[in-house]
Amino acid sequence: MTSKFNIGLLLTALLFASCYNFKGITIPNEMTTYKVENFTLTNANAPIDLDQEFTESLRRKIREESKLVNTTGEADVTYSGQIKSYRITYVAPSEENTTSLNRLEIGLKVEFKNSINEDDSWTKSYSDFEDFDATADFQSLQDGLIDDIIEDIVERIFNDSFTNW
Repeated sequence: MTSKFNIGLLLTALLFASCYNFKGITIPNEMTTYKVENFTLTNANAPIDLDQEFTESLRRKIREESKLVNTTGEADVTYSGQIKSYRITYVAPSEENTTSLNRLEIGLKVEFKNSINEDDSWTKSYSDFEDFDATADFQSLQDGLIDDIIEDIVERIFNDSFTNW
């Protein structure tokens, strides 16, 4: 009975470990370094540090979830880009001819250069949004909304870089 239990426990552990490992991330063994160049901010409405916050979030994601090492010199993969849009729009009108819901949307253009396999290089546009109550104080919500949007975009960039769907 103990032997069957141990085998079952081992198989369960392997199953859970394989689920984590099968995130779809594929990084060739010869790929060891990455560089995230500072993104530029091309939208005057955005917070002045949005480019720095995005750049650091992308660096952190790659550092924490891959085997790659950050470098300031030539890298196996390099990211660069611009924050192109930052806007608040009205989403849901209310009965009093006002809005009940607003949307913060951020858009970026990202260039990914893969020096190991140049065919895997790409340039893509990304955007994401968060809705918020129109009666809420936007200044008190802004940082949290930006963090959520950046997290979603960084996740998509990471997946587009290192997964083979």
